[in-house]
Amino acid sequence: MDPDTPPGAPEDFAPATREKMIKASVHWFRHGLRLHDNPALLESIKDTEKFYAVFIHDGHTAGTNITGYNRLNFLTETLNSLDEQLREVGSQLFVFKGNPTEIFRILHKEAGITRITCEQDCEAIWNKRDGDVRNLCQELGMDFVERISHTLWDPFKIIENNGGQPPLTYEMFLQVAQTLGLPPRPCPDPDWSNVLFGEISDELAAKLKLCPHVPKPEELGCTKKNGECPVYVGGEHPALLHLADRLRVEEEAFQDGYILPNQVNPDLLGPPMSMSAALRFGCLSVRKFYWDIQDVYVKMYEGESPPSHSLTAQLIWREYFYCMSANNPKFDQMKENPICIDIPWYDSKEKLSAWEEGRTGYPFIDACMRQLHKEGWIHHVCRTAVACFLTRGDLWISWEAGLKVFYKYLIDADWSVSAGNWMWVSSSAFERQLDCSTCICPVNYGRRVEPTGDYIRRYVPELASMPQEYIFEPWKAPRKLQKKVKCIIGRDYPERIVIHEEVSRINRKMMKEISLKLKREMPHCCPSNPDEIKKFLRLPTTCYHNVC
Repeated sequence: MDPDTPPGAPEDFAPATREKMIKASVHWFRHGLRLHDNPALLESIKDTEKFYAVFIHDGHTAGTNITGYNRLNFLTETLNSLDEQLREVGSQLFVFKGNPTEIFRILHKEAGITRITCEQDCEAIWNKRDGDVRNLCQELGMDFVERISHTLWDPFKIIENNGGQPPLTYEMFLQVAQTLGLPPRPCPDPDWSNVLFGEISDELAAKLKLCPHVPKPEELGCTKKNGECPVYVGGEHPALLHLADRLRVEEEAFQDGYILPNQVNPDLLGPPMSMSAALRFGCLSVRKFYWDIQDVYVKMYEGESPPSHSLTAQLIWREYFYCMSANNPKFDQMKENPICIDIPWYDSKEKLSAWEEGRTGYPFIDACMRQLHKEGWIHHVCRTAVACFLTRGDLWISWEAGLKVFYKYLIDADWSVSAGNWMWVSSSAFERQLDCSTCICPVNYGRRVEPTGDYIRRYVPELASMPQEYIFEPWKAPRKLQKKVKCIIGRDYPERIVIHEEVSRINRKMMKEISLKLKREMPHCCPSNPDEIKKFLRLPTTCYHNVC
């Protein structure tokens, strides 16, 4: 098999002459960093003389090629949690540095491994890595077993059922998914009672460069630079505790007669309710999250069926973007991406840096970006605001530049989902349905989402004493007041780098001209109707009029 060829639906490779009992089996952790609902792990511990749990720092897996401290620290905490769980049952997590193919070749020769299991990584960027390991297994006569649990459905089955192409609208995706039936329920937890755990000798450990412990971010060359203080703790146990809290919030919303509480009532000042970080690393099973919410609803309404996929719409969007990217290795870039418009964005390093560092002169935008740097997370309404500001709303800078910043700082940064979100908000895939006629006002939007201004005061301390009347537009504060609160605009807090009313009008005109110049219809993912746009942006209903 060509290692660059997309794998399609997972196909196990197993030599026909394989005896029933496997000499040694390895479960290769990549995403799916948990023990619950891990079907590939269950395959690995079945009918084997020895079992090894392995994670390989190869410079790319789990998004480690572009990462800041907070995300790498979350991964470290997650691996430590996994190691502790395995040690409780008599095993451990073997952490290596290097090329997976080379490591597995040595383990086959020296430790006798004859089976490798893993969770499917459906994104196109993993094709070569996984293809190389498949080829190795064929060469050496080893079993390669891949199971689906990072997504609700197999994206390659979705593509197959749609005639070989990914569905180009969300509604089309839902229709095709329906043909596959409901997502599978989570599988049982592993039974370790009859599992024998393999060991690695000191000599083999030295040859494989086995890490004596889970490497800390600093040992991987990543240090704190901006007072990072991550808001999430990595690991399966923290994820399950967080899920319990989230389910209580969902249940209270059901009792009050509404759904999607994290979207309807975005709380920028309280602890985050999003499960995105745990899902991104697989500390939490997406199938467990999906079915737990469905079950809470059914219990609340005494068996009444939930309203379609509305309860878990954000999870379905995640599935949609995974499907769109599965066979598209250029999904995270503009050039050579068949679903993305080639827009002549501006190239302004100065304005890009001001945006990235939270120095735009727009307090709500700056608060969002500074929170991102410090905590590694911002609410989806904040992501929408800063993405629109960088691209079609104000600065007219490429979404690719913003994506790289999110890759670096967001704990939950995900190759497919992050790129899909940026293409949506920047109008890069929606030249007809979603254009610059609607862009977020960086003043009114922030005021509507969090009217007290306390969010700004928390993350932009220069403005902490600014009265509420001026906290969202400090340039309007009288000079005398600026002196009184010790925040002179242009000295203590920057002037606006652009005037929103002016640049948004220019940007709308440019987007319209680009749309008119398109000579042919482009295949692209797109919204099915205007309501879908609002649902995707996850704006509270009260914020719909704060776009301009």
